[in-house]
Amino acid sequence: MMVAVSDILHSAAPTPRAQRQRLGIAFSAVEPVVATVDALIIGAAGVLGGSLYHLAVAGQAGELMPYAGLGLIGSLAYALAANRFELYRLQRLVQRDRDYSQIAACWLWSMLVISIALFLMKRGEDVSRGSVLCFAGIGIVALLSWRAVVRQWLLRAVARGAIHGRRVVVLGTDEEFAAGGSRNLMILGGLDVVGRVVLPQTGDAAGRQRQAAAVKQAMRHARKAHAEAIVLALPWGDSALLEFVRERLRATPLPVRLLPDSSMQSILRHRNWGTHQSLLVEIQRAPLSTSEQASKRILDIAVASVALTALMPLMLAVAALIRLQSRGPAIFRQRRNGFNGKEFVIYKFRTMTVMEDGPALVQARRSDNRVTRIGRILRQTSIDELPQLFNVLRGDMSIVGPRPHALAHDDEYSRLIANYAFRHHVKPGITGWAQVHGYRGGTPRLEQMAKRIELDLWYINNWSLALDLQILARTAFELFRSHNAY
Repeated sequence: MMVAVSDILHSAAPTPRAQRQRLGIAFSAVEPVVATVDALIIGAAGVLGGSLYHLAVAGQAGELMPYAGLGLIGSLAYALAANRFELYRLQRLVQRDRDYSQIAACWLWSMLVISIALFLMKRGEDVSRGSVLCFAGIGIVALLSWRAVVRQWLLRAVARGAIHGRRVVVLGTDEEFAAGGSRNLMILGGLDVVGRVVLPQTGDAAGRQRQAAAVKQAMRHARKAHAEAIVLALPWGDSALLEFVRERLRATPLPVRLLPDSSMQSILRHRNWGTHQSLLVEIQRAPLSTSEQASKRILDIAVASVALTALMPLMLAVAALIRLQSRGPAIFRQRRNGFNGKEFVIYKFRTMTVMEDGPALVQARRSDNRVTRIGRILRQTSIDELPQLFNVLRGDMSIVGPRPHALAHDDEYSRLIANYAFRHHVKPGITGWAQVHGYRGGTPRLEQMAKRIELDLWYINNWSLALDLQILARTAFELFRSHNAY
């Protein structure tokens, strides 16, 4: 019978990440490190068993290479069996019951494999039975002792926050927090709790407003703490509350997972760990997987690096012309909202006599007297956007994605257009699906912005690397068409 989740929690409850020590080990490294040490122990036991037996019988160590080979065979056989029993998962490494018996079973399997290998290779005369028995005895004692040591070390490491996992913010009710519903995340799934937000449990209108505020607070906290997911510790029986929270969390691009509630603990107490199964229920996935984000990032770096190298002479010339024609810096900086609503500073060539970046901004209009002569050319050709290649290299932007808007416009349109916040589910881009469909430049009418948002959301829901390459190719042709850039 496997130990219950709550039993693990009370033996190792991780502290908040604010108290995390600087030194530690990544959660993903725990399994390979322990498995590697097991292999080294078995290899050393093979050599030690053979040498000690020969010293006791013949007074000399004898040839050690055959026993090193036995250690290698034993390591491979043991690794396969231990992986089958999931003995290297963190929740197994910190448990007491059944592990020792399963380690012994894996070791007996390894000895059987070694015996069969000696028989098939007809090397039994080179290896004495006594040395194999010494190898078996030393190996099992060393493996069990090492497992006891590593268990105690891992329990202490989890408790003091020395194991670093995937950063998450937990949103839940007081009752579920009290039941330990969020303290087992490192052990169960390698999740590193960087913050907890309490959700008021009430059903009236005022209570719903407080709950909505708590959800927003969790999303803000996740953004500031660079969290990689949001975990819910909510009662499974309250379907209305689950749906209420889930609907509001759609505004975040982070994956959302649901923990088993306190009422499930009696079931989990009698549950064996299934093969590579998680106790967390995914109720919202990220728009792009880790591999998709990596491939998009590689494309961004490659395109931005080549473009900067090729266009640097043009950019230097443009900067000089701007400084010569009007007073002020060549580069215009303005705050924008990026991925997950995180604020960043965007770079553009200055095209106006003003540099607005406040709560109230006026979009450029046709024949706007604030636009300089060189600025009008830069805006019509989109050359003013070239400094954003540095934003791409910094990781604030992507080559392709929804265009970022000024903070004042973000606030305005988020109130007027449904699903506007979904644009922040991916990094903003220099060009995008809306731009190659003619929605480049100003959007003086609300319906124009609504159409742009519709195209942006289609891009997010249908992203692929081929689509990004298609948009890049179409952008080059779009620059020569008539448009709203003025």
